[in-house]
Amino acid sequence: MSDKAVKVGSGQAWWVWGIGVFAYLVAVTQRTSFGVAGLEATERFDASASILATFSVVQLVVYAALQIPVGLMIDKFGSRRLIIFGAVLMAIGQMLLALATSVPAGLVGRFFVGAGDAMTFVSVIRLISAWFPGYRVPMLTQFTGMVGQLGQLLSLVPFVALLHWAGWAPSFLSLAALCVIAFVLSLVAVRDQPRGTAPLPAGPQAKSLAVLREAWHEPGTRLGFWTHFSLQFTSNVFLLAWGYPFLVSGQGLDPTVASGLMTIFVVVALVFGPLFGAVVSRHPLRRSTLALTIIILIAASWATVLLWPGRAPIAVLVVLMTLVAVGGPGSMIGFDFARTFNAPRIIGTATGIVNVGGFTAALVSVYFIGLILDLQFAAAGGSGELYNLGAFRWALAFQFIPLALGALGIVVTRRKTRAHLAETGVVLVPLLQAIAERRWRRGGHRGI
Repeated sequence: MSDKAVKVGSGQAWWVWGIGVFAYLVAVTQRTSFGVAGLEATERFDASASILATFSVVQLVVYAALQIPVGLMIDKFGSRRLIIFGAVLMAIGQMLLALATSVPAGLVGRFFVGAGDAMTFVSVIRLISAWFPGYRVPMLTQFTGMVGQLGQLLSLVPFVALLHWAGWAPSFLSLAALCVIAFVLSLVAVRDQPRGTAPLPAGPQAKSLAVLREAWHEPGTRLGFWTHFSLQFTSNVFLLAWGYPFLVSGQGLDPTVASGLMTIFVVVALVFGPLFGAVVSRHPLRRSTLALTIIILIAASWATVLLWPGRAPIAVLVVLMTLVAVGGPGSMIGFDFARTFNAPRIIGTATGIVNVGGFTAALVSVYFIGLILDLQFAAAGGSGELYNLGAFRWALAFQFIPLALGALGIVVTRRKTRAHLAETGVVLVPLLQAIAERRWRRGGHRGI
């Protein structure tokens, strides 16, 4: 291999990013596969709703708990090692799950899947900062999330088809094989930074706690945390645990129709990812307003479906899933806060903090939704259907709590962030005033 320097944004950069995104796509496939296998898992493990929720909760707990340690490790060891190790862990986890016949064995498998998944996305985001100029980072971050979500399509279509045709073990072993491919490609092609460039600044030599404290002390990091908290969790709840059972058992849809409708998440990511990337690039001072708007739309869509008399029409369900899916690319705004408000030497740590948000909200929501379903089933004396529409209405309404908490967190932390910006001379006028001034200028009144 030549020692010739490689330019930032070069052709090799696109290869490195492409393989990194493929590894993330594989991770998303592993993450979402159990959600579409929920009904089969109920039979295989003879599990109640709360036990079924525990599989997703374990995965999410591990994922969320590892985000900050992973961010610290990226700042110290680089992205390549973590992407490779993550692929190995996910392969082990899916092999264990394929062979599991008891709940404890299955939970161990999901533990490994969550650990491997936790190492992938944040590592790829760090690769973007290392290999591309700053003006391309917001758009490439959105494209990473967008392309990675194609992993949902793999779990919704070929995996579901294989699950119904070949059964549990062959299906999950095929997912393990996909992780092996990601491992080999990452080992061969991924590098932490362009050859010949100065090493990325390492984090402070102080203890990890000091690095974490420095990143969290930045108001922009906390703003990113609450943005991700609010926007990411609803799509995770839908995709990782309760969306498919809600559509099939609650709304009475055919399983094939339900799987087809859930592909909306992929389509929305493909459409809104580039759109949000362009908006954030052009209007970086209005990112929190965009996030709050999306939260309001998600809450309104859930309220409409849960209050609908009887089963909701397909069109209403499509609107619900579209708006919930918008939260996925919308949550990428949180990572842009981490990037723009933190020094390069601690971006990995700050990104890890942000990524904790949505998955923490998701694991709490997934667990309590399952618990509420079980409590209602027990209150009915164990008679009737476990997953009925009435029970789902009360259980899924739990999501309004983290939605409200996240919106409050955004409002509070953006005030602190804007105050911090004002100290540097950047004063943000109210949105309506900015729109009025822009119209005034367009009307030929410049200089008046």
